[in-house]
Amino acid sequence: MSETAVKAPSVPDANRWKALVFIALAQLMVVLDATIVNIALPSAQQDLGISDGNRQWVVTAYALAFGGLLLFGGRIADLWGRKKAFVVGLGGFAAASALGGAATNEAMMFGARALQGVFGALLAPAALSLLAVMFTDAKERAKAFGIYGAIAGGGGAVGLILGGFLTEYLDWRWTFFVNIPFAVVAAAGAYFVIREPEGGRNRSPLDIPGVILSTLGLVALVYGFTRAESDGWSDAVTVGMFVASAVLLLAFVVVESKVKAPLLPLRVVTERNRGGIYLSLGLAIIAMFGLFLFLTYYLQIVKGYSPVKTGFAFLPMIAGMITGSTQIGTRLMTRVAPRLLMGPGFLVAALGMLLLTQLEIGSSYAALLLPAMLLLGLGMGTAFMPAMSLATQGVEPRDSGVASAMVNTSQQVGGAIGTALLNTIAASATTSYIADHIVGATSRSQQQLVQLEGMVQGYTSAIWFAVGILVVAATIALTFVNAGRPNMTAVTGSDEGAADEVQIPVVAH
Repeated sequence: MSETAVKAPSVPDANRWKALVFIALAQLMVVLDATIVNIALPSAQQDLGISDGNRQWVVTAYALAFGGLLLFGGRIADLWGRKKAFVVGLGGFAAASALGGAATNEAMMFGARALQGVFGALLAPAALSLLAVMFTDAKERAKAFGIYGAIAGGGGAVGLILGGFLTEYLDWRWTFFVNIPFAVVAAAGAYFVIREPEGGRNRSPLDIPGVILSTLGLVALVYGFTRAESDGWSDAVTVGMFVASAVLLLAFVVVESKVKAPLLPLRVVTERNRGGIYLSLGLAIIAMFGLFLFLTYYLQIVKGYSPVKTGFAFLPMIAGMITGSTQIGTRLMTRVAPRLLMGPGFLVAALGMLLLTQLEIGSSYAALLLPAMLLLGLGMGTAFMPAMSLATQGVEPRDSGVASAMVNTSQQVGGAIGTALLNTIAASATTSYIADHIVGATSRSQQQLVQLEGMVQGYTSAIWFAVGILVVAATIALTFVNAGRPNMTAVTGSDEGAADEVQIPVVAH
């Protein structure tokens, strides 16, 4: 252990704050790409002649490649060096985005989306672990991860606004082309500014069985949930995917416990604080992703908002996230135990969700949606920052890439589960409401009203589940995460003991 652990540098990297700008820019690009394409999807589907049955692959191809390859990407970052993995990931992401923007048929589009996922899986863990090794002072780390947490949380909503603008005023192809300047600026900046500390690489041989089992297991899991959304939970392929995923991931755990140089050292996930973080973060993302979906549909279909207006309607949530992350989280992170930010943060977000269970067709944006979004943003922003901080706390530098990848994996898998699970709950509640009420609706306008009421009934039923999920996330954070108040000294594992003693909560991804 001691041969690979690095001493915390006595003099922090002079360029660390400049580096943060480029890392944050890259993270924003990856996060907003998860939602920006959703708004452009109807136009792209029409232009490229994609069938209704196949259109989900525009989203699924990205999610499968990204979610399935994250652990491999994190390990490559540890092996190659984080800066190199980061720059290569950005270059590949830009090329894949150009391919997507220039797509002339559905095969080209699906291929481009899968490639974006592949390079995103290399880029995201590298970005987080760079922050982990560059910011060694607890107060500075709190600030750096406050900014990072706000972007990770609010990027999806930024994607909705940007996607609305580009689709409405330019063309859907610009939702892809817009990534190219982001990637070029971030890659050029990173190349010239980032100086990765020496000695943190993991040069042990690559665990090929681990790569194959984890990739196939995660792909099967994510695909199982996307199938459940479109074909139902009892569909033979859906059930088969879940069974295959369970077998593959169980085999992965067995292999990792036996091989000399595992892809995912089990010490990374079995430590109590990190295990609690991955679980509570994954649950919170389940609730959030479902909500993005329902509110987008509610605002556009029920309220008749344009794509741009819908995007702007999410601004209070972004403002809340930025405030929660950079003001509340950052200021309190060095003063109180992380669980005292995470638990209450998730509960405040649950309160925002609780307000949204009161949604009706005629609900006022200012009276109901605005306060609910502010509470959601504040709560999530406050909770995300210490969660990301703790996720790689005390991890040896050689494991920081793969520990960062686990955070991304819990978010990706959480997003897939959230979209499928909450969508299924909403759809069945809508169907049952319409079946019960359509009989009395004689005129066409009454039938349309029942359809809209049914949709809103479906959303609120699913949002009740999201409230419960957030309460469970808060409970896990309060009971599992037992790290105390941060030490105010430099914190990257400075020796063998520091690497194993996980009592210093610090922000690192």
